[in-house]
Amino acid sequence: MSNPAIDALRKRRTQYALGKNLPIAETEAEALIHEAVRLAPSSFNSQSSRAVILFGAASVKLWNIVRETLRPLVPADQFGSTDKKLDGFAAGAGTVLFFEDGETIRDLQEKYALYAEHFPVFSEHSAGMAQLAVWTALAEAGIGASLQHYNPLIDAEVTRTWNLPPAWKLRAQMPFGSNEKPFGEKTYIDDAIRFRTFRD
Repeated sequence: MSNPAIDALRKRRTQYALGKNLPIAETEAEALIHEAVRLAPSSFNSQSSRAVILFGAASVKLWNIVRETLRPLVPADQFGSTDKKLDGFAAGAGTVLFFEDGETIRDLQEKYALYAEHFPVFSEHSAGMAQLAVWTALAEAGIGASLQHYNPLIDAEVTRTWNLPPAWKLRAQMPFGSNEKPFGEKTYIDDAIRFRTFRD
């Protein structure tokens, strides 16, 4: 199957070997992330997703926050592998922090009381779509990335460090940068397990 959207999705892979040599300017990468989040769908067009983009030293600071948060929680004899993994994320050009705005969700719950209990779930859908949109857009631009989840452990320190609104709920972290190693082969489970089609 040849389709531009599918071709772009095929390029979206997890990359742990990141470098700082982006194939495009930082300002272009920033604009790309903005546009991807802006175009990602959301329930009731709530546009609840928020993104904080960290470049250079700001990105390294984020991964040091993760490091020092985890240090007392991970056994000392196992911390070496954690440290190495975090060094890999910090080696990239930047990190996107994905948030969902709790105030937007609460407003929708008040406005549409019949669906109130579902809006937090709808918000998670929006978050996932924004993350996929950004990841795919970066991949299409030749930028490697991965998706990490050190929230909620780091939430309070991230909010304090960058003076973010308390209603923003951290959902994921995406370190990105140049692809310093080729991707391995990706395997897929059999279609018969994942899909069912019915026609009358």
